[in-house]
Amino acid sequence: MSMPEGTNPMVNVFFLTSIFIVMYFFMIRPQSQRAKKQRNFINDIEKGDKVVMNSGIHGKIVNIDEGTILLEVDANTKIRFDKAAISMESTNVLKASDNKDTKKLETK
Repeated sequence: MSMPEGTNPMVNVFFLTSIFIVMYFFMIRPQSQRAKKQRNFINDIEKGDKVVMNSGIHGKIVNIDEGTILLEVDANTKIRFDKAAISMESTNVLKASDNKDTKKLETK
């Protein structure tokens, strides 16, 4: 009687490598690109910009410190937030809608 042969170990290595490559391109790389865009967005904000926080609070930046911003949400109402709490997606939507409103006013 001869012993049954097992599967080739190279098949297992190829399978695990292909799983890692798929995970990298579909999960890890897009996440790191989003994080880089968020960092650049936060670094590019300036005093006077209108932003939306992750909590949904809208306001205008009054002051920027090292890791925080002072946000004016209403007349004489200011709240200090961490810079990381700014929602890039919601702020971009707000800016796009402001641009559309400005174009509508210019055409009238």
